[in-house]
Amino acid sequence: MKQLKAITILVLLTSAFFSCKSKPDETRPNIVVILCDDLGYGDLSSYGHPIIQTPHLDELAADGIKFTSFYTAAPVCSPARAGLLTGRSPNRAGIYDYIRPSGRPGEQCLDLVHLQADEQTIPAMLKEVGYSTCLSGKWHCSSKFNSDAQPTPGYFGFDHWFATSNNAIPSHENPNNFVRNGKEVGELEGFSCQIVVDEVLNWLQNKDSDNPFYVQVSFHEPHEPVASPQFLVDEYLPESVNENQAQYFANVANIDDAVGRLMEYLKENYSENTLIIFTSDNGPETLHRYRGATRSYGSPGPLKGMKLWTTDGGIRVPGILYWIGKETYNGTSDAVVSLLDFMPTFAELSGAELPERELDGQSMVPVIETGTMDRDKPLLWIFYDAINEQRVAMRTDDWKILARLKNDTSYLPLIHNLYDGNEALAKQAEVVDFELYKMNEDIEEAENVAEKYPEKFEEMKNLLKMEYRDLLEGSHIWSREDE
Repeated sequence: MKQLKAITILVLLTSAFFSCKSKPDETRPNIVVILCDDLGYGDLSSYGHPIIQTPHLDELAADGIKFTSFYTAAPVCSPARAGLLTGRSPNRAGIYDYIRPSGRPGEQCLDLVHLQADEQTIPAMLKEVGYSTCLSGKWHCSSKFNSDAQPTPGYFGFDHWFATSNNAIPSHENPNNFVRNGKEVGELEGFSCQIVVDEVLNWLQNKDSDNPFYVQVSFHEPHEPVASPQFLVDEYLPESVNENQAQYFANVANIDDAVGRLMEYLKENYSENTLIIFTSDNGPETLHRYRGATRSYGSPGPLKGMKLWTTDGGIRVPGILYWIGKETYNGTSDAVVSLLDFMPTFAELSGAELPERELDGQSMVPVIETGTMDRDKPLLWIFYDAINEQRVAMRTDDWKILARLKNDTSYLPLIHNLYDGNEALAKQAEVVDFELYKMNEDIEEAENVAEKYPEKFEEMKNLLKMEYRDLLEGSHIWSREDE
């Protein structure tokens, strides 16, 4: 394949994208990103869940910053993760939906989809200024995982990676599909989130330098197939409608316990300067949406919609930031922030140079210092496989606008991927049927206020059209020629 033939050259040239200048070692923070899978906005006790107890995460929120308007890059897994790693809309990377295994039929070129070799990532950027890097948990950024056919996590800057392609198999309990630095591990005893934290702790204890580090902790929980420690299930059974719900509640509680173990170690060993961000890749799964979703009792809280929706239930997620050893704003922040903001934020904090390509995030340093931040660039989602009718959404500081996509007399059908067979169909679609919501007063997206605020409606509509066209033109189109 053309792209993969160039991988060796690209590895050698990666440093050309970044400056070797950096801040002094003592000012560069260790950075830990903890990413859950399908954790809903309302699934933590600090975010209002009436039953699930998450004391360790609640403590993080109380001691740090609890975000109430924290957004992911997409309402589904793979594109959200690509957005986090690159600071770019996943559409630019050509990751429009969750990535299917390569063994499935190649309709819409789905078997080709992966994070491409020319994408610049957070770990690669930080390595250029001396960071050690580690990924532990879920990857889900390639259709041919752990194969020479597509780049591995190690190619994108992770010194050490311990990962699965997608979900933990056969479930969170005793998973058998982890790969460590290219070698299959076999069956492991225990529960996935605890195993993932064990790997991080082992890596930290044995890494061969005192360099600052970037660790990405990518839990499988609480994505199906859900499995939880029986003692936790037993604790939640009396307050649950059935054992499946107790399994879900216990699953989130197990995440909290794993985070508690990690935080205890970090406070004991890296108390001088370690930044931790906890969040989720998208909103909660809908119970019984597919055959295996029998324990999907996640909550979007007051938000409208669920995973795969462009309303906030699909894209607004819990977000907690805590900086060990540094004084920051402490409290609740309603600043509009995103996974896309991680790359520019970490670049500013580490002294690294950003890639010389278009990014869609902005630095969160102002909100870390003051709790407030004005978005210079709105957040935009074009999700062609949305469950709700509106495939397009845009959020500014206070406002959100939704729209549908239409070709002549019919609306655009569901699309899993943009490729040369449907490129014209997608690009000819018009943005129509706009709805406007004042999010600082209407978190439920209950009242379309387009008629109530006509000037703001026109402003938002024009801005959306401009941003939409820019992103569409910059979106990657897959082709068999990419093979």
